[in-house]
Amino acid sequence: MSVNLLLDTNILVYAYDTAVESKRRPALEILDTCAKNRQAVISSQVLGEFAFVVSRKLEHPIKGEQLMLTVDRLAKSFPVLPVNAFIVREAVRGMEQYQMSFWDAQIWATARLNQIGKILTEDVPGQAYIEGVRYINPFED
Repeated sequence: MSVNLLLDTNILVYAYDTAVESKRRPALEILDTCAKNRQAVISSQVLGEFAFVVSRKLEHPIKGEQLMLTVDRLAKSFPVLPVNAFIVREAVRGMEQYQMSFWDAQIWATARLNQIGKILTEDVPGQAYIEGVRYINPFED
C-alpha cells in the first residue's frame, strides 16, 4: 500500500463538531487534502468510533439517514482497513509493552501491521514513535 497515513477518530470527529471551530477548520482541511490526494486510510474501528461519537457526544449530534450518508461518504473517501485477529493480538502486545489503552493500541497495531508509518491524531502517547509508527498531532502549534 502506498498510503503512509492513518487518520484517528478525533480528526474525523472534529471535522463534524461545530462546537470546536478552532479544530474543525484544520480537520476539514486535512480530510479534504487527504481524500483528494488519496494520502490516508481509516480503519473499521475508526469508522465505528466516529459513528458512535458524532451520534451521541456532539452538541449537535448527527442521526439517522444523515449519519448513514456521512459514514458512507467517509468510507468512499478513504480506504477502510479491517480489524482482524492479528491486529487484536498485536494490540494486546502493544497494550502490555507500551501501556496503551486497548483502543489506542488497536489503532497502532492496524497502522503497524499494514505498514503505515504515521498516525494523525490528537492523542499522541508517551512515545511519539513506536516500532515504525510515528504519531503526529496536527493541532499542535
